[in-house]
Amino acid sequence: SVHTQGSLLYLDVLGAAFPRALVHRGTALLHWSPGCPRAPAGWPLPSLYCTPAAAGTVPSRAAALRLQLLFALRQRALHVLEAGLAAELQDTLVALRTEWPQLAQELALGRLSPQPGLPEEVRGQLQALLTPDAARAAELRAECTRGFEGIVLRLWPQLEVVVVRTAHGTERLYCDSLCQADCQGLPFYCPFYQAAGALLGINLWPVEPVPRFLLCPDWAFCEFLPCLANKEPRTVLLDELWEGREYGLVVTAQPGEYRYRAGEVLKVTGFHKQCPMVEPVRRESQTLSVRGESIPEEQFCQSLCRTLRMWPGARLIDYVCVESSLLGDSSGPCAPHYEVFLELQGLRDLSEGQRYKLDQRLQEDFPVYKSFRFKGSIGPLRLHLVRPGSFSRLREALGSPVPMPRVLREEQLLRLIQGSVIS
Repeated sequence: SVHTQGSLLYLDVLGAAFPRALVHRGTALLHWSPGCPRAPAGWPLPSLYCTPAAAGTVPSRAAALRLQLLFALRQRALHVLEAGLAAELQDTLVALRTEWPQLAQELALGRLSPQPGLPEEVRGQLQALLTPDAARAAELRAECTRGFEGIVLRLWPQLEVVVVRTAHGTERLYCDSLCQADCQGLPFYCPFYQAAGALLGINLWPVEPVPRFLLCPDWAFCEFLPCLANKEPRTVLLDELWEGREYGLVVTAQPGEYRYRAGEVLKVTGFHKQCPMVEPVRRESQTLSVRGESIPEEQFCQSLCRTLRMWPGARLIDYVCVESSLLGDSSGPCAPHYEVFLELQGLRDLSEGQRYKLDQRLQEDFPVYKSFRFKGSIGPLRLHLVRPGSFSRLREALGSPVPMPRVLREEQLLRLIQGSVIS
């Protein structure tokens, strides 16, 4: 099957680049998969994992990741940390920062603490696997007391690599943030490219900082819509792609399935033995547009990161945008506009002048947006700061392990993030 081929290729690449990565029970899995006890890509080697399968299947995302963290902490000689999404690893390490005293106590006593949302049957299964480990608990306390810069390598000194299923596009924010702090000194490897529920490609270059994927011709039937073509472009096939150009992805995953526009834009970065290598660039559904100005996901993120440099001491943890039409009556009589919700580290508040810097940056980067702002048909951007942990709760509310949406389209999610605003 496609997944078996992908698994074997992945394991071969991983083992060649990191020789101890395939050690028995040398991998810790951090991935919430409610009701489905398997690894993110489904490879059939459970002997790799020190993490009990049941730990990731509980109804609560936060509880699942915390349980997996606890079992990972028991295994000092880890060689691989694996997460389904980069955000799952980030949220797990946030839990380490806030809950390490309790985790150390559980390690020392070999006893699970009460957790909301943990079924008794699963609790019993996991409790049977825990044994007291006072030495490891003492090590956890000592390292966390020292601070959290480079904490991952200090807790697991034999760790070689962090594997994340999705680490491209704006998911790179989480990887970059972790590399600067908790995961200092560790490479990140994103092995697979998946879209529209299908496995499409593999990353054969695990030590390169930006993931690129070799499209495998027999895994799914793919067509490509040139982004710079006429209004009604025709699709092209694998052998018609040009290096450096961007294409919208059209997938027919299996014979008999409908042809489907995946909503992803890819950039061709080169060729490997005549097969194209691609880098996912953006998701079409995450484009901001209140007057037809169309600001793409990755370009908004770049503008935001450039603005951040004008806020001394600020580090971006996460962000999400809302088009004012979703606000309904609460947006008042003002012109259509964007609302942006940020979680920052290092700054508690921003002045009105600092907040306006983002709107100015968007006007500089997008002439169409500037034109609408000048005419008054788009109102000034409104920027809100939210309390720590807000985005972890937002991901819990999404209800499934999917990449973070950058433009919220649901009122329920909007209300949740609005309730977290502190400034």
